[in-house]
Amino acid sequence: MDKVAVLIPCYNEEKTIKKVVEDWKKELPTAVIYVYDNNSKDNTAKIAKEAGAVVRHEYQQGKGNVIRRMFREIDAECYIMIDGDDTYPAEYASKIVSAIQNGADMVVGDRLSSTYFEENKRPFHNLGNSLVRSTINRLFKSNIRDIMTGYRGFSYDFVKTFPVLSKGFEIETEMTIHAVDKNLYVENIIIDYRDRPEGSESKLNTYRDGMKVLITIGKLYKNYKPLGFFGFLSSLLFILSAILFVPIFCTYIQTGLVPRIPTLIVSGFVAMVAIQSLFAGVILSTLCTKERQEFEFRRCLIHNMKKENV
Repeated sequence: MDKVAVLIPCYNEEKTIKKVVEDWKKELPTAVIYVYDNNSKDNTAKIAKEAGAVVRHEYQQGKGNVIRRMFREIDAECYIMIDGDDTYPAEYASKIVSAIQNGADMVVGDRLSSTYFEENKRPFHNLGNSLVRSTINRLFKSNIRDIMTGYRGFSYDFVKTFPVLSKGFEIETEMTIHAVDKNLYVENIIIDYRDRPEGSESKLNTYRDGMKVLITIGKLYKNYKPLGFFGFLSSLLFILSAILFVPIFCTYIQTGLVPRIPTLIVSGFVAMVAIQSLFAGVILSTLCTKERQEFEFRRCLIHNMKKENV
């Protein structure tokens, strides 16, 4: 088992990967630097290997797919994940390693509290990061300062118990929500952020990837907080049912007649769906509680396996 593993998922980063690997080797000389090439069309893998990194390949496209393979293949006491675009300085490595060694399950490199909004030249990215942060913190009652940062530290327990479901850049959002839902210890460390150097291009599409992240938040909220999700849906359906039913009921009180029978039938069906939605939320919430109990059991097993391997 490695003491510290630095994980760098890469796609077409030949202009920056050499500097990134060298910076991290200088900052953490005993760490193993892993570069996972994700079908790059340039010399990223060759340059990374020449710089001294351990180079491996993931042929399914997408950052989530790369991280899934990384987490499955690499065993270490402490993991640091960064991007290969040289936007994250290596000098915060010791703080991250120290936080993990002192019991943190995940360390978040907080760009948004420092230089991100000055350095990043894409205004819609700034807006999107702020929107995602406020949405998740409100829905999950958390205080994560940077939801989508690619600069993170992880414990062995986190890496080996985190089920990677996302395929692309939504993975950071999924990690954050998983940590919050499972009541894991998350520490925020403020870091400096620098924009990509000239000639290095971002792989993110502001609108397409932003929409994917918002859809992911909705799906994860449904999966992790089913009572809140289906309870809200049930409330909307009850309100719709009442809007359809109240005028008919008032007419019945005044005249003794029941007009608009089709509307009354629709109102009844909507009310039935609302009740079903509420019960679905209650049942799924019970299953989620059971899954959290099983997660804690799995985590104890993983922790004991780590002790045996160290």
